[in-house]
Amino acid sequence: MSEIQELVTETDKRLSVHEQVCAHRYEGIQKSFESGSKRMAKIEYLLYAVIAAVLLGPGVAAEFVKKLFGL
Repeated sequence: MSEIQELVTETDKRLSVHEQVCAHRYEGIQKSFESGSKRMAKIEYLLYAVIAAVLLGPGVAAEFVKKLFGL
């Protein structure tokens, strides 16, 4: 093999490994985004409850929560 062919082969190997590592990292990032999205939805609902309590008063908010959860 010529030097150029060896260099191309080595570069192909390194690129292949790099692509595999990046694909694995990307999967982890996607899972992190999905779990973060679920947490953000919970936080959003809690913020709505706090806004209702501030705007309508704690008594009204408490009655709403009781009706919501059937207490």
